[in-house]
Amino acid sequence: MDLHFGDGKPTDEERAAVDALLGPPESSWEGADRSDADLRWARGGREARERRDLLLPGLHALNDRIGWISEGALGYLCRRLTVPPAEAYGVATFYAMFSVEPRPATVLHICTDLACAAAGAGEMCAGIESRLGPSGGVSVERSPCLGLCERAPAALAVRAGDPVRTAVSAPTTVEAAVLAASAPDSAPDEPPAAMAVPQAGDPSLTLLRRVGVVDPSSLDDYRAHGGYAALRRAFALGPAGVIREITDSGLAGRGGAAFPTGRKWQATASQPDHPHYLVCNADESEPGTFKDRVIMEGDPYALVEAMTIAAYAIGAHQGYVYLRGEYPRALRRLEHALAQARARGLLGDDILGQGYAFDIEIRRGAGAYICGEETALFNSIEGYRGEPRSKPPFPVEKGLFGRPTVENNVETLVNVLPILTMGAPAYAATGTQRSTGPKLFCVSGSVDRPGIYELPFGATLGELLELAGVRDRLRAVLLGGAAGGFVRPDELDIPLTFEGTREAGTTLGSGVVMAFDDTVPLPRLLLRIAEFFRDESCGQCVPCRVGTVRQEEALHRIAERTGADAADDIAVLREVGRAMRDASICGLGQTAWNAVESAIDRLGAYE
Repeated sequence: MDLHFGDGKPTDEERAAVDALLGPPESSWEGADRSDADLRWARGGREARERRDLLLPGLHALNDRIGWISEGALGYLCRRLTVPPAEAYGVATFYAMFSVEPRPATVLHICTDLACAAAGAGEMCAGIESRLGPSGGVSVERSPCLGLCERAPAALAVRAGDPVRTAVSAPTTVEAAVLAASAPDSAPDEPPAAMAVPQAGDPSLTLLRRVGVVDPSSLDDYRAHGGYAALRRAFALGPAGVIREITDSGLAGRGGAAFPTGRKWQATASQPDHPHYLVCNADESEPGTFKDRVIMEGDPYALVEAMTIAAYAIGAHQGYVYLRGEYPRALRRLEHALAQARARGLLGDDILGQGYAFDIEIRRGAGAYICGEETALFNSIEGYRGEPRSKPPFPVEKGLFGRPTVENNVETLVNVLPILTMGAPAYAATGTQRSTGPKLFCVSGSVDRPGIYELPFGATLGELLELAGVRDRLRAVLLGGAAGGFVRPDELDIPLTFEGTREAGTTLGSGVVMAFDDTVPLPRLLLRIAEFFRDESCGQCVPCRVGTVRQEEALHRIAERTGADAADDIAVLREVGRAMRDASICGLGQTAWNAVESAIDRLGAYE
């Protein structure tokens, strides 16, 4: 492997950021300042290359400390990990939260995605930019969804330093966003996670019953409310017994694909190749999705316990949480929960004295929607660009680091706890025959009480919107987020199940429900969805790379020709949409046309 380094030199601060993660360098080859001529050979080359998975944490370390990643800093990190700088540059430029160009130490991310756009984020951005000015020492960036849709419009301020400081302002105003950027430490605290759960405190809840009831920082409080009873039952059942319970419960993945969880676990557990890995996908970047954030902020120990059970069942001893980079409070809560669990023997070499070893590591994403796809997520953790892999082989055979891997999202994993505490038959009795258990729904937009709602599968869309207080003059409801589809106000009797939404010609997805009244301009909404997919396409395959651009161009032409015939451009949209759906490598390209198609066919968006 040829390693061609540039002439850039790291500053002392950049060296310190990398060394804090990797430890001091041991040779001049790694960048140590030594007089002996030890550059004639590379020490520990293979060992260093096996640490390539530390590339993403290393980029975070630099970006957090300095605010951007210089050529010298990138070169120093590459020397430490024996990674070609050209490859590392490709990784650094893949993520929206990193910059390889100089920028101010403070970055203010303003969400301009669907819920925030409907709440006036565009006009607010203009006001913020006017207030701060081009030389205000703050970089104002229009951002995709920040996962704060129940408090739209939202802003996230990040000030580089040691330590990095963050401030979330939601719902925000021009004044509040400017304060968050100018003085992150003085910004008001975020409201508790329970504020995102209108049903908080309802004893009939299953997945959300502890949010707002239990102190999320207290392991003792968690255990006093039933915590770790599920893990004790798991040890009593044994790995095969746990998988049998999950299979009998009918639990299906809650991330959108709805694959049977028990089958996935069994397929991984039966693989002779070791080690096995468990990955929790907490990179919920679908516009309108924020349920995983609320769980991690309001009940973090539930995720730790559920991951421990899943790992025990599949024979894994190492787990990873791939967490959205835009979730600073969830990061703090999880880090604290993991530290407490280790200190109390609930993670580590001998969990609960059962002789079973397991630990969890957090890996932060950095603003890439595509990393929600499981194989793109694996590539990201391994230190490569977050591009999806072709299947087969499937992750249960060759996943993270080429080993058998189970990947589940947060909501799927926390469903494991009630399955083990109440038993598979009781769990399966909730919901419908083909969609069992409770489901979390992220409701935002034109409703009086936006937030996370827990309902059994089978409740109708109308019942959910009634709970959320849907407003008058409803124009449309978007199910499944940007990758989902629109339904009309006269279709609110659709049952919220995997099979019910499919039969209605739409999708449940991950549980996004966004309501829009007639004050929201539908063509502009569709254009924002197209912009989102164009920006988030990883560019690996031609149908998606080109198709998302052509889709956006056609929608721009339609929007600019107000009142003119849009038939030709709609025909182009259909042709491009079919090509993306049939030929894209992964779900991003395959679903990029769904919302636009449904708006044209069900809502008559351009009639």
